Amino acid sequence: MHEPRYPALTWGDFQLAWGQRTLIMGIVNMTPDSFSGDGLAVGADAAAWAESAATQGLAQVAEGADIIDVGGASSRPNAAAVPPAVESARVGPAIRALRAVLPPHIPISVDTTSVMVAQAALAAGANMLNDISGLHAEPDLARVAAMAGVPLILMANMRGISKHDVVAEVARYLARGIDRALAAGVPWDHVILDPGFGFGNTPAENMTLVRRFDALLALGRPLLLGVSRKSTLGAILDDAPVAERLEASLAAAVAGVQRGAALVRVHDVRATWRAMRVADALRYGVA
Repeated sequence: MHEPRYPALTWGDFQLAWGQRTLIMGIVNMTPDSFSGDGLAVGADAAAWAESAATQGLAQVAEGADIIDVGGASSRPNAAAVPPAVESARVGPAIRALRAVLPPHIPISVDTTSVMVAQAALAAGANMLNDISGLHAEPDLARVAAMAGVPLILMANMRGISKHDVVAEVARYLARGIDRALAAGVPWDHVILDPGFGFGNTPAENMTLVRRFDALLALGRPLLLGVSRKSTLGAILDDAPVAERLEASLAAAVAGVQRGAALVRVHDVRATWRAMRVADALRYGVA
């Protein structure tokens, strides 16, 4: 594999330095119905949710997370739609609480496809947008990112899309998202891409995505890989439940890093950080 080279992504007080080690994005789910079973929004006390989010995010940073990603709507298949006002009410207090306790150099990302939610999250202290529709749900999200001057993660969501060659289709999907982002004024170096492991693909297609991950490097932007606790891994392990997918998550993450992933989005930060230390030593050399 030809090792990709990207200039450091710098905005405001934040910097993501690519190509030195694999960066880790920790997940904070403010949802009662997250597939991973770690959602925090399970009661009526918003202040308690926010405090729990801050505690979880701070612990993840201590374990090695470089970014904290906050979501207020489950992305699992057939999840109930969450109105933007409800989603905003979930993520806003959590982001404010996180920003108050996290080190100032740690960016907070909001996982949303909604312009309204993105604007509320940015006002609360978010520093990145993570759109799992790749600008297909609400293309104006790109304009929000451009006006705020924040990075934008575009994911390929292949649900409902027929595929002959999953890698080629994912590449086309992401290329359309890139075009929309650039047309809205998002700088080239503010775009990060996520091939969408587990979003509308069969287990075989998901494995093909990881196996041929390096083919997506041709898109020219850093690649995020989100395999943590996904159902494909459970299927491979004879229907292992979410709580028993850690080793599989680490194996898939390492495989993706060996094929060019720059960033991994995970639930289990400490274990991932240790696995990445070894994967990065193989990829970049021992410091």
